[in-house]
Amino acid sequence: MTKKQIFYLGLFASIITLSSGFRPFNSELFPWFHVFDKEIIYKVPTEIEVDQTYFEVPFTGKTFVGFRQRLAVRESQGKYHKVNTLGYLGKYQFGTKTLQSLGVNDEQHFLESRKLQEKAFMAYLARNKWELRKEIEKYTGKVIRGITITESGILAAAHLGGPGAVKKFLRSNGQRKFKDGYGTSITEYLSEFGGYDTSFIEANKKAKAREY
Repeated sequence: MTKKQIFYLGLFASIITLSSGFRPFNSELFPWFHVFDKEIIYKVPTEIEVDQTYFEVPFTGKTFVGFRQRLAVRESQGKYHKVNTLGYLGKYQFGTKTLQSLGVNDEQHFLESRKLQEKAFMAYLARNKWELRKEIEKYTGKVIRGITITESGILAAAHLGGPGAVKKFLRSNGQRKFKDGYGTSITEYLSEFGGYDTSFIEANKKAKAREY
């Protein structure tokens, strides 16, 4: 074998060795999350699309999109048509009285309208942010029962137990606790949903779903 043949054979072997080290990156596509120019559009998969009780939200981090998606998964596994055994409705599990306060009186239409459910969620956040504005200012950054209090955690806890329960918990330095009908504590939501960016939500005492 000539030196030239040995050289090309060695070169070929080197290329094969290097190529084998680069394996294709298998990225999982999530059809419920799309980005179009400056607008983020997403939808949570239905029971048929994803047969599971929990899934990680991709690429959202501590953004508001991450907050909204994770809360939806926690509440209903992201199912718009879900009605639980206590009568709470939709993707974010609203009670009848809360919906009425937001200007929603047709429960069937609410369950059938994804757009209305998202509007109601935004309106309820705005109401709770107004109701808890003093607590957000006073307690953000403080540690209560080992939990660092944040605005997003307060808003999530209010979604679970109402703003009154959150006020009692904070003002009592964690002594006044609250659990929902399934035993979920607001401390879980204060901790799990802490640190998300909810700063752009404007506090609105009389927010209605139709406004969003």
